[in-house]
Amino acid sequence: MADWIETDECVHMCGLDRNTVGFSSDALLELSFREKLCSDNCYNTCPNIVNLYSELAAGEGASLPEMCKVVKGSRDRMMQELKSEGTPRSIAPAPAHH
Repeated sequence: MADWIETDECVHMCGLDRNTVGFSSDALLELSFREKLCSDNCYNTCPNIVNLYSELAAGEGASLPEMCKVVKGSRDRMMQELKSEGTPRSIAPAPAHH
Protein backbone atom coordinates (compact mmCIF):
# COMPACT_ATOMS: atom_id res chain seq x y z
CA MET A 1 0.00 0.00 0.00
CA ALA A 2 2.87 2.34 -0.67
CA ASP A 3 1.79 5.89 -1.45
CA TRP A 4 -1.73 5.23 -0.10
CA ILE A 5 -3.42 8.41 1.11
CA GLU A 6 -6.40 7.88 3.37
CA THR A 7 -9.60 9.74 2.50
CA ASP A 8 -10.47 12.92 4.38
CA GLU A 9 -13.71 11.21 5.43
CA CYS A 10 -11.80 8.38 7.14
CA VAL A 11 -9.33 10.78 8.72
CA HIS A 12 -12.24 12.73 10.23
CA MET A 13 -14.36 9.70 11.25
CA CYS A 14 -11.41 8.09 13.02
CA GLY A 15 -10.47 11.20 14.97
CA LEU A 16 -7.21 11.92 13.19
CA ASP A 17 -5.73 15.24 12.08
CA ARG A 18 -3.92 15.39 8.76
CA ASN A 19 -1.78 18.28 10.05
CA THR A 20 -0.28 16.17 12.83
CA VAL A 21 3.28 15.06 12.18
CA GLY A 22 3.86 11.43 13.09
CA PHE A 23 1.71 9.23 15.25
CA SER A 24 2.05 7.36 18.49
CA SER A 25 0.37 4.65 20.50
CA ASP A 26 -0.17 7.37 23.14
CA ALA A 27 -3.34 8.35 21.25
CA LEU A 28 -4.81 4.98 22.26
CA LEU A 29 -4.73 6.16 25.88
CA GLU A 30 -7.22 8.94 25.12
CA LEU A 31 -10.83 7.81 25.55
CA SER A 32 -12.19 10.30 23.01
CA PHE A 33 -9.77 9.01 20.37
CA ARG A 34 -10.58 5.35 21.15
CA GLU A 35 -14.29 6.11 20.88
CA LYS A 36 -13.83 7.53 17.37
CA LEU A 37 -11.40 4.82 16.28
CA CYS A 38 -13.72 2.09 17.59
CA SER A 39 -16.88 3.67 16.18
CA ASP A 40 -18.67 1.58 13.57
CA ASN A 41 -18.07 4.33 11.01
CA CYS A 42 -14.30 4.18 11.41
CA TYR A 43 -13.78 0.54 12.35
CA ASN A 44 -15.90 -0.84 9.50
CA THR A 45 -15.06 1.73 6.82
CA CYS A 46 -11.41 2.63 7.26
CA PRO A 47 -9.42 -0.62 7.43
CA ASN A 48 -6.06 1.03 6.76
CA ILE A 49 -6.31 3.29 9.81
CA VAL A 50 -7.68 0.47 11.96
CA ASN A 51 -4.87 -1.83 10.83
CA LEU A 52 -2.25 0.82 11.59
CA TYR A 53 -3.52 1.35 15.13
CA SER A 54 -4.00 -2.41 15.60
CA GLU A 55 -0.30 -2.83 14.86
CA LEU A 56 0.60 0.02 17.24
CA ALA A 57 -1.53 -1.53 19.99
CA ALA A 58 0.02 -4.95 19.39
CA GLY A 59 3.47 -3.39 19.69
CA GLU A 60 2.45 -2.23 23.17
CA GLY A 61 1.11 -5.68 24.07
CA ALA A 62 -2.53 -4.67 23.68
CA SER A 63 -5.32 -5.72 21.34
CA LEU A 64 -7.29 -3.05 19.51
CA PRO A 65 -10.33 -5.35 19.05
CA GLU A 66 -10.36 -5.96 22.83
CA MET A 67 -9.98 -2.23 23.51
CA CYS A 68 -12.91 -1.55 21.20
CA LYS A 69 -15.06 -4.16 22.99
CA VAL A 70 -14.47 -2.28 26.24
CA VAL A 71 -15.34 1.07 24.61
CA LYS A 72 -18.52 -0.34 23.05
CA GLY A 73 -19.45 -2.13 26.27
CA SER A 74 -19.17 1.11 28.24
CA ARG A 75 -21.26 2.95 25.66
CA ASP A 76 -23.92 0.20 25.68
CA ARG A 77 -24.09 0.21 29.49
CA MET A 78 -24.49 3.98 29.52
CA MET A 79 -27.35 3.79 27.01
CA GLN A 80 -29.07 1.05 29.03
CA GLU A 81 -28.80 3.15 32.19
CA LEU A 82 -30.29 6.15 30.42
CA LYS A 83 -33.15 4.05 29.03
CA SER A 84 -33.87 2.40 32.38
CA GLU A 85 -34.01 5.73 34.19
CA GLY A 86 -36.76 6.95 31.88
CA THR A 87 -37.49 10.63 32.08
CA PRO A 88 -34.92 12.86 33.69
CA ARG A 89 -35.52 13.48 37.37
CA SER A 90 -35.87 17.00 38.60
CA ILE A 91 -33.33 18.26 41.06
CA ALA A 92 -34.71 18.48 44.58
CA PRO A 93 -34.96 22.01 45.93
CA ALA A 94 -32.42 23.09 48.49
CA PRO A 95 -33.55 22.83 52.10
CA ALA A 96 -35.16 25.98 53.46
CA HIS A 97 -33.10 27.91 55.98
CA HIS A 98 -35.05 29.19 59.00
